[in-house]
Formats: sequence, structure tokens, C-alpha cells
Amino acid sequence: MSAFSQPSSQPSSRVAGLVCALLAALALGACSGLPDKPTRATMYDFGPGPLATPPTTRQAPLPALALDDISTPGGVLDNMAVLYRLGYADAQQLRPYSQARWSMPPAQLVRQRVRLQLGQRRAVFEAGASVALNRSQNAVLPLLLRLDLEEFSHLFTAPNTSVGLIRLRATLVEVTPAGDKLIGQRNVIVQRPAPSSDAPGGVQALTAATDAAIEEIDQWLQQSPAR
Repeated sequence: MSAFSQPSSQPSSRVAGLVCALLAALALGACSGLPDKPTRATMYDFGPGPLATPPTTRQAPLPALALDDISTPGGVLDNMAVLYRLGYADAQQLRPYSQARWSMPPAQLVRQRVRLQLGQRRAVFEAGASVALNRSQNAVLPLLLRLDLEEFSHLFTAPNTSVGLIRLRATLVEVTPAGDKLIGQRNVIVQRPAPSSDAPGGVQALTAATDAAIEEIDQWLQQSPAR
């Protein structure tokens, strides 16, 4: 048999290669049609707080204080969204950042920060725990601090200019058997510039504004009548 009469393997190899290429293309097409994996929102809080025990000072401790839960208007701040306003376009609309979340609702974050800051120089009790303390030690109840968180947003005054804005109403009362006796009330409004026009910048500005607001409340408390 001559060489020309032997069957050639080249056509079958070429067909096999084309089939493999077609299958690979189909596989790539199927993968590209799959939905993208959802992007997880970035979680924020006010940071770790003090990293070491503050040094002991010779200043006398301030009177003990009971801290109530922080109220919010209408539930708009009861979720974990990081909110912003376009003050130059539609200041009445609160908008959430799609990929940014607080680690807990803002009222809880603020309350946690208040207790941390005020507790540097005074004992801070839970509102309910102070009642138990009074019953066990027959002591005078500490004054009760109530806070209303009315605004907590990243406010844009222009497309590239923004601030972190917090508005609190602080009410100090004395709890008596006859009911609550008003000691004083103060409205606190603080804003701090945001270093960038995005969610991380808004979070930094709101953290700074919150700390400044707590400092103002602390100074006000120190001027309030003590018992």
C-alpha cells in the first residue's frame, strides 16, 4: 500500500480542536452571565476610644449621673444607614449611602460615646440601675440626663463642601417621689467640616461633631446645680 492510500489523522484532529474551542467559548459565556457577587457595605463606628487608662488627676470627681436612652424623632435614625443631605438642592430629603453602614443605630453610638466621655470624671449609671442603687444604699438618686438626637447627617452645602451635623437636646431632671423635677435644658448644635465628599469623610466629620457636642454638654453639666 502506497503512502497516498493511508488515511490521514489531520482532519479529525482539526475537528476536535474546533469542538474544544467552541466548548471553551460556551463556558466563558455562561460564566459571564452569572450575577456579580453582592458588595458588602462598609461598617463604621466612632473608633476604638481611649487605648489606655487616663492618668489619675487630683481633681475631685464630679457628681454621679444617670443616663437615659436617647430618643430620636420619628424613627428616621433608628436604623444603621449613614445619611446625607444635599443642602444646596433638596435639604428636606435624607439619603442613605448605599455602601456604608453604622455598626449600630446612631442613637446607640452617641449614647455609648456620651457614657465613655462623661465617665472620665464621674460615675455614670443606667437610668434603671440608679433606682436599684438608691434602694440598696438608701442614697439620693443622681440627676438624670435625657438626650434627644434630632439631627445626625452628612450635610452638603455645595457639591464639594460638606459638614457632619449633629443636633441634640439635653434635659437634666431630678427624679423625686412626686415626679421629675426639671433642673435645666440645653440645645446643642455642632458641625465639623468633612475631609472628603463621601461616606468616609462624613463619618469622620460626624465623629468629630459628636465629640464636640459631648464636650459642650459636659461643660453645661458642670455648671448645673450639684447636690
